[in-house]
Amino acid sequence: MSGEIRFPSPFEVPTPAGAEGWQEMYPYYVLFSEDRRADEENRLWFYNGMHFPEPITPFDIITAEAAYVAIGEMSTRIFCIPPAKGIDFRVLNGYVYISPTPVTDPEAIQERAQLFEKRAGYYYANWRSIYDEWKQKLTREIEQLKAITFPDLPEVEDEKIVFERLGIGTSYDLLRSYHQAIESIYRVWQIHMEIIMIGFGAYFSFYDFCKRSFPEITDQQVTLMVGAIDVSMFRPNYELMRLARKALELGVADYFKPGASPQDVFAQLEQVEAGRAWLSEWEASADPWFYMNSGDGFQHHHRAWVDDPTPIFNVLPDYIARLQRGDRLERDVEALRQRRDEITEGYRNLLQTDADRQAFDQLIGLVRDVYYSMEDHKFYVEHWYMSIFWNKMRELGRVFVAHGFFEDEDDLFLLHYTEVYQALFDLLLGWSIGAPSRGPAYWPQLIARRKALMEQLRKWTPPPALGVVPETIGDPAVVMLWGITSDRLRAWLSPEDGSVLNGFAAAPGVAEGPARVVLSVEGLQHVQDGEILVCSVTEPSWAPIFTKVRATVADIGGVMSHAAIVAREYHIPAVLGTGNATKRIRTGQRIRVDGDSGTVTILDD
Repeated sequence: MSGEIRFPSPFEVPTPAGAEGWQEMYPYYVLFSEDRRADEENRLWFYNGMHFPEPITPFDIITAEAAYVAIGEMSTRIFCIPPAKGIDFRVLNGYVYISPTPVTDPEAIQERAQLFEKRAGYYYANWRSIYDEWKQKLTREIEQLKAITFPDLPEVEDEKIVFERLGIGTSYDLLRSYHQAIESIYRVWQIHMEIIMIGFGAYFSFYDFCKRSFPEITDQQVTLMVGAIDVSMFRPNYELMRLARKALELGVADYFKPGASPQDVFAQLEQVEAGRAWLSEWEASADPWFYMNSGDGFQHHHRAWVDDPTPIFNVLPDYIARLQRGDRLERDVEALRQRRDEITEGYRNLLQTDADRQAFDQLIGLVRDVYYSMEDHKFYVEHWYMSIFWNKMRELGRVFVAHGFFEDEDDLFLLHYTEVYQALFDLLLGWSIGAPSRGPAYWPQLIARRKALMEQLRKWTPPPALGVVPETIGDPAVVMLWGITSDRLRAWLSPEDGSVLNGFAAAPGVAEGPARVVLSVEGLQHVQDGEILVCSVTEPSWAPIFTKVRATVADIGGVMSHAAIVAREYHIPAVLGTGNATKRIRTGQRIRVDGDSGTVTILDD
């Protein structure tokens, strides 16, 4: 590593005013500490705003714990990815920072390569059947999660416990349910990473082959050879299009007015036969396709459409109006596939030997299957499963509310999941013997303090990275998903022309138009046709916006990020990984987005 090029040390970052003591909300092992300082301030940490765009509550740490343990084990212990040993993480002022852990010893890389070839090779050779089984596993996990219940604690237990000789009471049932939920989320994130980590490796292999075989090929040309996919992540948006058409067919389109609340629209539709018919269509779409949360599934407050349909009712009036004008809503997938096949054939014809063509054919076949899975899987885990998981925790929160531990079911998320065990034992002990629990006096004041801390942390802007810029970054996931490379990090540290931003050229094309800076899902309702979306990161639930905007600019993201994939599928230019576009561009400014060169130019003040 080079010690000359670096971001601030994590030990130099001040605590926001009013947030003193924030560390008490998190377990000791996720904090930067003096005993690990020599290592921590001499490696790279970058802000994972893609998955944790806001300060993280104590309970939500479970998604980071489960995900990064699974990434580490799959990378290091199971598939043995040659240059990468997984991702470490820390929390600083409430924000999640992550750090790739490289393998630098050439002998170790070679040893791991032999293991990887055998183990990952088996998965690559059987990818389609493995992914089909993977989807079945996730669907079973979701059904098992749905079946978990958190029973009320009765004044007197049901007599069947006696006469059926069960010998086990409700306290055990409640504790077991929580155990099952926690075991479930850890198991699901293991299953999640089963295919993802080696999936990045497969794409990286194809990318490397193309760069070696076609020295002049652009990153966009590589990605265009594997695109034109139709995956589960696009299905929720297709369902919105279908419901817009149904509203026109059934003659109820006038009920969908901009700004109308979902509750009011539902109530009005219930009053007429055609409206009830539309509501039946809604129910057919909602499960599972509207288990699409407004974030990326990692934080509890990003509610699913099925829980809060407001984002849907911001989109439906626009879709209805566009259909009435005769506009096309769907992507032209066939045109995308024709373009993909033409590019692929053109590069294949440049290869000089049968062996090279055979290798190309094998790689392109594998990487297209993998590329499909990399985007398709997100619906199953981050959205369908996680939306249900958060709601299951709210069910447990209601038990605590009923016994005076919490004022609101969401207060549970201000406790780390191990603290929930403590509160649960306190509750069960007091209930079982009829004595006062300490919880009603203990937890509300602690929760109130943590709410105040979280409010202060939300006002803070986390630096994009901390620590030392490494010579190279070899972890395929870090490069492909986040777009983090040593060159990109150095660019973040370099002074730039006041009117030009540099980023990752994620989707080809050039577009000009007024910028619309969107910092949260609530801001999407203000996006107008023909604007250019500027954001920290796009979320999967933002797909409807891509039918309106001319281009996308984001602070973070790589070639396999959702923003990049969707931009290519909707055939709009995209520049990602700019680092600070949301701070340097204002809504209304005219900008030019060059998705070929990876530059964004501010055209006016």
